[in-house]
Amino acid sequence: MTALRWGILATGGIAHAFTADLNTAGRTVSAVGSRRLESAQEFATTYGIPRAHGSYEELAADPEVDIIYIATPHSHHLPAAALALAHGKHVLIEKPLTLDADQAVAIRDLAADHGLLAMEAMWTRYLPHMVRLREILDAGVIGEVRLLSADHTQNLPTDPAHRLNDLSLGGGALLDLGIYPVSFAWDILGEPDEIRATARLGETGADTDVAISVRHASGGVSSLLTSSRAAGANAAQIVGTKGRIEIDGVFYAPTSFRVFDLDGTLAEEFHTEIEGRGMQFQALYAEKLIAEGRTDGDLLPIAESVAIMGTLDEIRRQIGVEYPRS
Repeated sequence: MTALRWGILATGGIAHAFTADLNTAGRTVSAVGSRRLESAQEFATTYGIPRAHGSYEELAADPEVDIIYIATPHSHHLPAAALALAHGKHVLIEKPLTLDADQAVAIRDLAADHGLLAMEAMWTRYLPHMVRLREILDAGVIGEVRLLSADHTQNLPTDPAHRLNDLSLGGGALLDLGIYPVSFAWDILGEPDEIRATARLGETGADTDVAISVRHASGGVSSLLTSSRAAGANAAQIVGTKGRIEIDGVFYAPTSFRVFDLDGTLAEEFHTEIEGRGMQFQALYAEKLIAEGRTDGDLLPIAESVAIMGTLDEIRRQIGVEYPRS
């Protein structure tokens, strides 16, 4: 398989993490684009990228780029993705896919119209421990999954001007952190048919602490917590009729887990050993899809990303959080 030529759109912290992992995996990064040329040039120098662009438009038009990783704040995912798709580029879009389900639908439809891949960068789905975990569940080792619990809780900046607390940028614990346990519950238990959520809001009106209870159409029940003001274990547990799986913190990154029988006997222990942070696995999966002539994947189809945004919309509706529209 011939490696694709990657472009990096925006130069914040997540772009650094992703690009470092692309380099670790030996992928080809051809260009970076930023709203400031100086920022793009500094980023390019750091990672040995041959071309730096002083606008997103220049990056999207670069003929030496096949696929663009979009690393802007959530509020800018749709325009950035639309720009890239219009120039014939595949897109890997940092999670969550957008601000809401309507925007997610717009990206889905644009990608379909252009015959291109639009994929949410929910990197957890592609990690080795999640691949093995699904194998265990599919084999029925712990029986029917009845319960799931997961938290993503961090002690993050409280400055009202910080993007995490700025509603105009999609700020709040839910989209930045809560997307992980919500997507994890979708992955293991599938579509919700009942959602109940409660939250504490911060000074700006952004959610700081959210508790979510979900009944899934599969019959399972999940309990999910997220916070931007208090750090917890960031662990997860899956409980079935024949046993349970305990996933160490942080559950959404490369980690370890243990499988226990009903009587508490350890049946399997899994440890992740990889190079880098682990963000390269989603990139390798995207490249594989494109090499096969596919514009959608099985681990996280675009339709599921759209539906997950609908779940987040419903949670926001219940806790009273709205994002301003320009």
